[in-house]
Amino acid sequence: MAEPSAATQSPSISSSSSGAEPSAPGGGGGSPGACPALGAKSCGSSCADSFVSSSSSQPVSLFSTSQVHDLIFWRDAKKTGFVFGTTLIMLLSLAAFSVISVVSYLILALLSVTISFRVYKSVIQAVQKSEEGHPFKAYLDVDITLSSEAFHNYVNAAMVHINRALKLIIRLFLVEDLVDSLKLAVFMWLMTYVGAVFNGITLLILAELLIFSVPIVYEKYKTQIDHYVGIARDQTKSIVEKIQAKLPGIAKKKAE
Repeated sequence: MAEPSAATQSPSISSSSSGAEPSAPGGGGGSPGACPALGAKSCGSSCADSFVSSSSSQPVSLFSTSQVHDLIFWRDAKKTGFVFGTTLIMLLSLAAFSVISVVSYLILALLSVTISFRVYKSVIQAVQKSEEGHPFKAYLDVDITLSSEAFHNYVNAAMVHINRALKLIIRLFLVEDLVDSLKLAVFMWLMTYVGAVFNGITLLILAELLIFSVPIVYEKYKTQIDHYVGIARDQTKSIVEKIQAKLPGIAKKKAE
């Protein structure tokens, strides 16, 4: 097996030593990842097929982590402002009107824009006697179908989080750890007071304001915030340890 490989490598060695660079059809002979044993057409098709098969097995995410990070940290002020303003207006509309009214008005506004633009382009084409066709032809030809493989990938990814949440719920409600169940009880008791003051839409508005403000503030004052958070964490840890020491069965479990 060593002799054929040496034979195949000898032309390239001799050509490089003579100072002439080897050329391949399509100019891809020296590129990394090329297929020297195949022709140009078969190499391109096989490489494309292998790329499609390898990429199709992974679920395609609409937003990557870096995009979300750049969005909430205001890396692009125009894009973040558009997303923040649009979602805030929608939440404020839901707080003032019903969901049916808000959705209906949004659909009517979108239809008004698209129909007006369609009629405008039709009039312009009739006056100029041009044959440009449908103004949304490029968008109508876009394939937006969801394949069964991609759908199963999304379902499998969601099932991992669902199963994890179910295990956590069972562990908390069946009191596997007394301290964790007590934490949940205290949190729910506090949420009863929050629910008496705010409704769900108001909490969503506050959550959006915090999402688009807290990260950028933390980035500016990271040192000071980490200092005070560390102090609060140490005090909370000491209080929890005192509670665990006084609760029956917890100290024995820790010792084991």
